[in-house]
Amino acid sequence: MDNQRNLLLAVALSGLLILGWDMGMRYFYPQASLSGQTEEVAGASEASPTAPTGAPGSIETGAAAPAAPVDLATALAAPERVRIDAPRVEGSINLVGARIDDIELKDHRATVDDDSGPVQLFAPQGTPEQYFAQFGWVGQGVTLPTANTIWQASGETLTADSPVTLTHDNGEGQTFTITMSIDDNYMINAEQVVANNGAGPIVVQSFGLINRSSVGADPSQFIVHSGPMGGFGETVEYGPDYDDLEESGTHTPEGGTPDWLGFSDIYWLGALIPGEGGDATAGFRSLGNNIFRADLIYAPVTVPAGASVSSSSKLFAGAKESALLDQYRDDLSIENFGKAVDWGWFEWFVKPMLSLLRILYDFLGNFGVAIIALTVIIRGLLFPIAQKQFASMAAMKAVQPKMKAIQDRYKDDKQKQQQEVMKLYKDEGVNPLAGCLPLLIQIPIFFALYKALILAIEMRHKPFVLWIEDLSAPDPAKILNLFGLLPFDPPGFLGIGILAVLLGVTMWATFKLNPTAMDPVQQQIFNFMPWILMFVMAPFAAGLLLYWVTSNLLTLAQQKYLYSKHPQLRAQAEKDKAEQERTKTRESK
Repeated sequence: MDNQRNLLLAVALSGLLILGWDMGMRYFYPQASLSGQTEEVAGASEASPTAPTGAPGSIETGAAAPAAPVDLATALAAPERVRIDAPRVEGSINLVGARIDDIELKDHRATVDDDSGPVQLFAPQGTPEQYFAQFGWVGQGVTLPTANTIWQASGETLTADSPVTLTHDNGEGQTFTITMSIDDNYMINAEQVVANNGAGPIVVQSFGLINRSSVGADPSQFIVHSGPMGGFGETVEYGPDYDDLEESGTHTPEGGTPDWLGFSDIYWLGALIPGEGGDATAGFRSLGNNIFRADLIYAPVTVPAGASVSSSSKLFAGAKESALLDQYRDDLSIENFGKAVDWGWFEWFVKPMLSLLRILYDFLGNFGVAIIALTVIIRGLLFPIAQKQFASMAAMKAVQPKMKAIQDRYKDDKQKQQQEVMKLYKDEGVNPLAGCLPLLIQIPIFFALYKALILAIEMRHKPFVLWIEDLSAPDPAKILNLFGLLPFDPPGFLGIGILAVLLGVTMWATFKLNPTAMDPVQQQIFNFMPWILMFVMAPFAAGLLLYWVTSNLLTLAQQKYLYSKHPQLRAQAEKDKAEQERTKTRESK
């Protein structure tokens, strides 16, 4: 039927438009090379032990990487460390090189197991998942602290109430200090000061950097970016991906002055924020061997003899809790910091939906129940539109005989036929596009909820009932391994779980409850679609499948109710079904 084909085409094109726009805005930024001052200052790769001390234009991030990976416990056992013990963060600062290379998040477990330790966000150089931040200087006419310098600390523990100052005297009249403080959440402030008590002026540039391995990093998905990102001017750049950065070697953001930059995972973020009034440039680079770096470099400053200069930077190392990021955005004037959560094109819709989900969770105490409640609310709000859709379908069914008569009468005059059909629609008060509206509205709703469930750290490690212990992970009850009785984990789409089966069955039931006259190709597509989606959706988060299964069940209940209000649709559905059965019988003969 032409209207049915047009409806399917409209839905498909709308979905492609939404996904294509979101992906295009994210992945088709032109790639540029680092140039000018950033290229000159950040030109070194992983530091070579033979690099001259304080060589202009080079940043040392540590001694040469060991030949074999270093065990985390061994790396953290070194005595030259200052503890970090804040309300939501613990770890340590490595006094060798003044590196913040040990950050654990107290509020987030590494795995769903009850005895799991906290998330290890930052880890020392040489460990399999190295990830650290470092502050320092490059310059001319002065011996600078290097990545191998052992700093002196003013205290043993950095807390929210007790800052720690790291000091280095180069023995030539210059003293370097880095004063670190931390708030009650995930923000560290680093105040860098150079005091020149030498005989003549010096030129220095302060810098901050984040160095990390892509090993263990979350891979980018088509709706959420993981990897280098940052806010520059009025824009946020999601990219490039690690693979693209490794291929290009360097990337200079095009947005202008950096507001923040770093590396993002789905739930975690390490980001540098320049101080107010700081004239800084930024860039990303690949250092080889799956190691990458984000650089924040301030303009050169001349320090006369007897004077001192200072610069301030911030380091965010923590969970991407959207409300907290927005709070930092407002309180610290970090533009677009809330967009570190990759909301995409539908941010205006995703964030209110997530806020409602949080409210339901606070009230109901179970995230799975909150998802079900949210689904009920959404379908309830769409119910009047669905009623209009069914009424439109009923009206279209009623005028089908008159339309057929017009088509037969004017089969040789397509223009006249079209005019008469439009006149029929007007006389009968029928809108052929009304049936498309509910489906077109549901596409952005589903997409927004999908992003909310994928990106919401609140759903991470949240249980539902029985076997579902983590709604952010795929359904663990896999049929192919007899729900865990066999000692293997089915890969990808073969990991069909109970929720995926329920998704296929409920979608098949909705199609069967509302059959329409189709050509054989369309009929085959609709017959296979539920079972194809069952395999496609199996690896997705259990929370998303829970939403879809609930939505299908509500659709079944809604269809039964609306059929009772529009018996002509039920009669036509039964007629269509009988015709399909007769067609199958004829084809089998």
